[in-house]
Amino acid sequence: MDPSLIVVVVIIAALAFDFTNGFHDTANAMATSIATGALRPKVAVAISAVLNLVGAFLSIEVAKTISGGIVDDAKVTPVVVFAGLIGAIVWNLLTWLLGLPSSSSHALFGGLIGATWIASGADAVHFSAVVGKILIPAVASPLVAGAVAIAGTFLVYKITASARQDVVSRSFKTAQALSASLVSLAHGTNDAQKTMGVITLTLISSGSLAAGSSPPVWVILTAGAAIAAGTYFGGWRIIQTMGKKITEIQTPQGFAAETSAAVTILASSHLGFALSTTHVCSGGIIGSGVGRKLAEVRWGVAGRMALAWLVTLPAAAIVGAIASEVSSQGSIGTILVGAAGVVIGLVIYLWSRRHPVTSANVNETEQQQPVPATV
Repeated sequence: MDPSLIVVVVIIAALAFDFTNGFHDTANAMATSIATGALRPKVAVAISAVLNLVGAFLSIEVAKTISGGIVDDAKVTPVVVFAGLIGAIVWNLLTWLLGLPSSSSHALFGGLIGATWIASGADAVHFSAVVGKILIPAVASPLVAGAVAIAGTFLVYKITASARQDVVSRSFKTAQALSASLVSLAHGTNDAQKTMGVITLTLISSGSLAAGSSPPVWVILTAGAAIAAGTYFGGWRIIQTMGKKITEIQTPQGFAAETSAAVTILASSHLGFALSTTHVCSGGIIGSGVGRKLAEVRWGVAGRMALAWLVTLPAAAIVGAIASEVSSQGSIGTILVGAAGVVIGLVIYLWSRRHPVTSANVNETEQQQPVPATV
């Protein structure tokens, strides 16, 4: 395949991943606001989309981590990057179908690591960077966000204990809309950059950019636009899980969860840590449930989420490795990998239409569905 053509194909695949990242992670910012009624579903995703685009322009530290920190760019080709992206996209779509808020970031890292390992050997993967920049933040960030949310939720309910609850609810709806917007902005500073990093890595590996280059402006713009478009698409299945299935959220809880997540994400973006916003926001939601007296945290749902977190990176790595092996057979192999990705995506989408979750029923769960009368 013509080298310039494969670069274009990789960029398209990277933007497709960015789109799936957007609708996969909309829940991170807006699930709690939608669940409490602080924002109407369509308004929430529109606000989140705009702020994700804005956030993409605020920092490039995470993009640098992706393009020059995880794998050896001298040993990576555009075909390898393409294989890694296919692994990430397939995992994102599968977990979206199941309504599991897994990490799009770890799906991307796993796909790239698996594809690079198969193509160039283990030496091409910078495992020290993987541990320091990915695995440690993956463990620490939800714990930090959860601890902050527990403290914040406890304090909020303590301070407002003597106030009228209807006044508290109305006040925190406004505060929650602001905190959710801050999460969306933070998400743009972290997750949009991951696609910027992938495209920059592709341009470096093809010789279009010098090693160590920062993302060009057109890369920042297109990556920001793709994640914004995906965000507006909604990702309602995961919004339903995070907003309704982990714990019943009241507006003060939502405010505490979102604020703790935003602070954690923004700090990590500044330091160049490519953390999972899903892990952070989920930790914040669980922490807000623990922090509110008498609130029920559904630990079975949390356990399934944690299991998905554990298998995301290795599962995406396996798919990326298989795609890399097939793609190494030449143009036909690359075409087969691309075609397989399209077919799998189409099958998952058609399967999801059997039981659609939309903006109209996102705040309903199976327990809330009407039970047919029996004779």
